[in-house]
Amino acid sequence: MLQSKKLYKKIKDAFNSVFFTGEFLLMMNINIIAVGKLKEKYLSDACAEYSKRLKAFCNLKIYEVNECRLPENPSEKDIIKCLEHEAADIMKLCKGYLISMCIEGRQLSSVKFSEKIENAGVSGTSTVSIVIGSSHGIADSVKQISDFKLSMSEM
Repeated sequence: MLQSKKLYKKIKDAFNSVFFTGEFLLMMNINIIAVGKLKEKYLSDACAEYSKRLKAFCNLKIYEVNECRLPENPSEKDIIKCLEHEAADIMKLCKGYLISMCIEGRQLSSVKFSEKIENAGVSGTSTVSIVIGSSHGIADSVKQISDFKLSMSEM
C-alpha cells in the first residue's frame, strides 16, 4: 500500500508539473510510463481526474508496467535483475523526448519543467515520455537513454 501511495504522489506531481499553461501542449503527446499498478480506488479516481483535466491540453496516455517481484530481503543483484526486467517493458513504450524521474536527476519548478517540455516540442518532438520507476528506482539502461533526468525532491 505504501508503494501505491508513493506511485500516486509521483504521478500527481508529474501531472501538476505538466499542467502549467497547457497552451504549448495542445499538439503534444504525453506518455506517463509508471512501474506498478494503482490498487486503491481513491488513487485510481484521482489519477483519472488528473487525466481528464490534462486531456484538454494534450494527448495523454498512462501506461502501467508490471513491477518485478523481489524476495523479502533482496540482494543488490536481485534488484538490478528486476530493474532490467522492468526496463525491457519500459523501453517498448518510450517514444520521443524521454524524461526519467530519478533521485539523481535535477529538480525543477513547475514553470521550468513546462519550459523543458515546450522546448522539446519546439525542437520538433511531438511526444514526451515520462518514466516513473518502482521503489527501487529505474534501471541504468533507461537512465542512459534519457534526454533529461528529473528529481521531485531529495527525499
